[in-house]
Amino acid sequence: MCTRYALEKDLPDLQDIADAVLHTALAMRFVETHGRPIVTSGEVRPTDIVPVIAPNSKGVKSVFPMQWGFLARDNKRTLFNARVESAAVKPTFKDAWRSQRCIIPASYYFEWQHFKNANGKEKNGDKFAIQPAGYTMTWLCGLYRIEQGFPVFVVLTREPSVEMSVIHDRMPLMLPKEKIDDWISPSSDPKELLPFALTDMIKEKVKLPL
Repeated sequence: MCTRYALEKDLPDLQDIADAVLHTALAMRFVETHGRPIVTSGEVRPTDIVPVIAPNSKGVKSVFPMQWGFLARDNKRTLFNARVESAAVKPTFKDAWRSQRCIIPASYYFEWQHFKNANGKEKNGDKFAIQPAGYTMTWLCGLYRIEQGFPVFVVLTREPSVEMSVIHDRMPLMLPKEKIDDWISPSSDPKELLPFALTDMIKEKVKLPL
């Protein structure tokens, strides 16, 4: 699963994306209505409002502020991830899967190692920063929709690679930069892009404060 990721100010791509999103009318409306800033650097958490790439009303790739999390159908829970294996049929996600796909820019994502203790209970272990090998940017695949007049998104997850399975039983769906336009296009078939998913990852243990 994916419930934390990072945005680094010194990456040129992220600087351009941050500049673009902060100068939108939607960003000002988010701040005025929610009373919270648009997060463009540091560690991103669920319910944060962040830059997301999606097509505008004319089909042109654009940057929008979006809040992380779909309201579940029971209106009692917020969903932050969607399984790629079932998104096409789940009532909460199927419409977005078909024509409202987005890309969430990140430097890398965080994951905590999961393991079972001697009693068989699952516990969290070390925290890792993870990104695709050979890349300085991580392009997370997601779905978006409009709730109460504002765009919201979830991150898609998939079965992990063999290497990542020792940390967690899920990993985000990530694509190379050259596939972004295809992914967000409402006319494309997302299933045809799944073979391009990046699975060769590099990971680094995060030193936690004492």
